[in-house]
Amino acid sequence: MKMYQQTLELSAKPRGFHLITPEIARAIPEINTFHAGICQVFIQHTSASLTLNENADPTVRKDFETYFNKAVPENDPDFLHNDEGPDDMPAHLKAALLGSSVMIPIHNGRFALGTWQGVYLCEHRNHGGRRRIVITAWGA
Repeated sequence: MKMYQQTLELSAKPRGFHLITPEIARAIPEINTFHAGICQVFIQHTSASLTLNENADPTVRKDFETYFNKAVPENDPDFLHNDEGPDDMPAHLKAALLGSSVMIPIHNGRFALGTWQGVYLCEHRNHGGRRRIVITAWGA
């Protein structure tokens, strides 16, 4: 069994859902040597998250943003944590709902994603800045 790990720093992105599958694949080309394996992608932040979903129609990403803004609105007077602005606590809650990592199977040197699947960086802050993800792949 082989194992590889890489940290990738993503450029700052506007609030929303952004496909990052190609950036992940470029960051860990060693998966090309695996017949079978697993790749974990982990984000080192509490106000952004990762998820796996539809990669073809960009309106899906807009609908995700709409849904989460309705589900966890800004300026809720019941939220106590607002040290960095009205998007601060909602960003933490959205990140908790979606999660900080995804697992992707590797088959014959490639991610074994479904036809319409991709990894999203879910930026929940208005100005989140650069984001770091840790990519760990293991297999044979």
